[in-house]
Formats: sequence, C-alpha cells, structure tokens
Amino acid sequence: MKELIPEELIERKIFLLRGQKVMLSIHLAKLYGLEIRMLIQAVKRNTERFPEDFMFQLTNEEYKNLKSQFVISSWGGRRHSPYAFTEQGVAMLSSVLHSKKAVQVNIAIMRAFVKLRQILSNHKELAYKLGELERKISKHDEDIQDIFEAIRQLMTPPEKPKRKIGFY
Repeated sequence: MKELIPEELIERKIFLLRGQKVMLSIHLAKLYGLEIRMLIQAVKRNTERFPEDFMFQLTNEEYKNLKSQFVISSWGGRRHSPYAFTEQGVAMLSSVLHSKKAVQVNIAIMRAFVKLRQILSNHKELAYKLGELERKISKHDEDIQDIFEAIRQLMTPPEKPKRKIGFY
C-alpha cells in the first residue's frame, strides 16, 4: 500500500511538551484534512474520551515558546492556544473521527510514535553502554596511573649516602 503521509513529515510534528511526546491540534487537523474547529468540535463532543493525560490545551507561555522555535508562524491568527494530543489521545481520535482517511492517518501516526520510541530506547541503551565503558576506562586509568607512579619510583636513582667526615 502506498504511504499516505511521509513518516518524516509526521515525525517533525511530534513535540516534547510537559515531558510528553505530543502532536498539536493544528497539525493533526491538517493531516486529517479537517478544519481545526471541526477536530476540536469532535473532541469536545466526546470529552470523556480525552482525559488530561490524552489531551491538554497549551498555556499562552507554551504556545509563545513553541511559536518562537519556528521563527515565522504559519499557524495564522488564533484566538485560543492549540491543543496537544499524546499518543493515546491521537489513538482515541480514531474513535471520534469516522472516515477512512482518519483511520489511515492514525495508523501512520502510531507507526511514527512507535519508531520514535524505538529510537529513544536505542539511545538510552547506547548511553548506558557508553557510561559503563567510561567507568571501566576510568578504573583502568587509575590502575595505569598507579603503574606509572611505581615505574617513576623505580627509575628515580637512589639518593647517595652523604659521606661522613669523621675524626678517628
């Protein structure tokens, strides 16, 4: 099956906010081919499906910070800050948006979240292994320093005893 949306496009729309990977309502609406108000309307009709850990609205400060990262806003004038949907929130969207395209888009988004999780997992594993290697090297460095110190001591010529000037 031909890829509906390039994976890279979706991956660029996943942000880290409040310690969670999220996608914004403005980007999701575009991916689904909906107006933002239609997406939010569908969500608000089903608020019980979107608890705080599935979806939250950005604060004005978060919104400003996010916009400043993009230098030029392509989001247009907004009266309200966008909503952020976690992976579970995006998955829940498929239950309130009833179209074939919504299902296909959700599958693509879920794959992007899974890929991102795998990449992060690989990085954590790599970071752990690197830390272990650094600890081993550090221990070896200490041992090598001890060896060099012992060699230096062996290479230092012994002090010549001072001649005693004595009267017999």
